[in-house]
Amino acid sequence: MRRLIALAALSAMTAASAASAETWTPYTTPTDKGLQWSYDADYSYRDAASGSVVVLQAIGKAGVTPRMGPSAPGAADGVGSVVAVDCKAKTMVTIGSYAPSKPLVLSETWRDATPKKADGPDNKALVAAVCEGADKLPAK
Repeated sequence: MRRLIALAALSAMTAASAASAETWTPYTTPTDKGLQWSYDADYSYRDAASGSVVVLQAIGKAGVTPRMGPSAPGAADGVGSVVAVDCKAKTMVTIGSYAPSKPLVLSETWRDATPKKADGPDNKALVAAVCEGADKLPAK
């Protein structure tokens, strides 16, 4: 039952993100091609069952008009994923991912998945960014 509630909340969160303003917070420096990873600070939360921080992340092109992403799931320029970050263990579990040709589908069993160490500079930067204010996030 908890999983259903959490998944319903996450689904509502991602649907709401498409309809309202999003606060994308960059957590990497732009690459030489101008690509930059960001997370949606408005819709991050702590999962009450696992203690992990659940966050929507996406890649976009910085400094370009019109800006390519990051955008919400289902948008023509949206490419990203929803991940759960364990701030203590510095591990991550992918809950779902999306692209223009692939709608967001969330795993119902993500809490049972084996977490992977947050390796690589992009993943380490995400963990550092979202865990810095994790104690202030709402629990759902």
